Amino acid sequence: MLRPSFSLTLLASFLLIAGVLGAAAASGWMALEQFAREGRERSAAAITLNASVQQLAERSVDLERSARQYLVLEDEAIRERFFAARDEALRALTRIEQLDPALAPLADAWRQHAGNIVLAVGRELAGPPLPAATASPGSAETLLALSGINEQLAAEARAHVARDERALLDTLDARRKQLTAQILGAVAIAMALAALTGWWLLRPLRRIEKAIAALGDSQLTQVIEVDGPADLRRVGQQLDWLRLRLTELEAHRNRVLRHVSHELKTPLASLREGVSLLADGVLGRLTPEQREVSAILEHNTRALQERIEQLLHYNATQFDARRLELRATALLPLVRETVAELQLQTQARGIRIDIDGEAPLVQADAGKLRIALSNLLANAIGFSPAGDRIRIELARDGETVLIDCIDSGPGIATAELERIFEPFFQGSQPDQRSAKGSGLGLAIVREFIAAHGGKVFALPAERGAHFRIELPHAT
Repeated sequence: MLRPSFSLTLLASFLLIAGVLGAAAASGWMALEQFAREGRERSAAAITLNASVQQLAERSVDLERSARQYLVLEDEAIRERFFAARDEALRALTRIEQLDPALAPLADAWRQHAGNIVLAVGRELAGPPLPAATASPGSAETLLALSGINEQLAAEARAHVARDERALLDTLDARRKQLTAQILGAVAIAMALAALTGWWLLRPLRRIEKAIAALGDSQLTQVIEVDGPADLRRVGQQLDWLRLRLTELEAHRNRVLRHVSHELKTPLASLREGVSLLADGVLGRLTPEQREVSAILEHNTRALQERIEQLLHYNATQFDARRLELRATALLPLVRETVAELQLQTQARGIRIDIDGEAPLVQADAGKLRIALSNLLANAIGFSPAGDRIRIELARDGETVLIDCIDSGPGIATAELERIFEPFFQGSQPDQRSAKGSGLGLAIVREFIAAHGGKVFALPAERGAHFRIELPHAT
């Protein structure tokens, strides 16, 4: 399946969002242009209609005046003016019909009355001229009806213009609602596209971030799979290759440690036997200087054997951390049992351990969790001043159970907060114990806590060291 790259996905999303918003803007602009064009056309039609009605009224007056004058004077110029006024009126009437076909009946009535006037004028021209006061009543009634039709046409024209104005306002309101819906729809689509793109791009980035954090915490068992754009998938594949490589290196290191530790035990045992024979005088009586050298040799061979056994124990711990027997475990009794097991060390140095708080059940292997807590407390006891106090605080934060171990020792340098859990790493702060530690205790704590799906880290503190364990509580 062909997958676009991160940059191509981002560009396509940007273009889609710009296209949607641009289409909404273009649609709004076209609607505005169409409305403006319709408004101009309707305004021009209204002006033409009013002008035509006005012209029809004026020509009707001219028509009436010319007819009356012609009936009295029988002047040919007046007759031509009569027919010119009629022709202009008919042209105006034609324009009125074109602008508002609903006025056709009134227009036909006007034409009919105008035709009657022409016939009446023609009949009366056959007899002798009459004074204006005695003009034909038939033509006068026709002229009066023509004036009424003009008034009706004017009223209908005004009503037509008013209807056009209302229709234009209704169109404006409809276009406004349509444009609002288009803009809101475009914004919603753009936001949906942005959210979809964000989800498509940020999800693999978060997965990569978690994978890098897991590699930094030496959690190498989970396969790294990254979905999304092609280039981010390639980054995920490279991270998984790095995970496999780190796994191989870790396994190789452990094999080297086991082999070296095993190979050293045999000659070291022989060396201890030899030193013991020398110290017991089996090979001859020793001088005081020789006894002092023999004691130094015995002490260092014993210390070396302890270091080798600690290495073997750490390797065994890494193997055991992958084999847990999880069950619902109460933390408070487990912490109290661990503190009781360390009673000899605390009494020897006059240190008191206080336990505060409560915590829900956790899914844990009680034995291995006890080892982790024991190593953490032993570290706190070793670095705490004699006669001091160590606090163990239990609490719950949402779905997480917190175990805080706080002492008043020399603390941890800020630059060493991340490295303090590395194997064999020993901080720069002074150790109160008579025999310096191997630097494996906190590494064992991290191995067992990580196996339980939790985390352990050191928090900055103004005085002493503050370690926190986070475990998921039992559901």
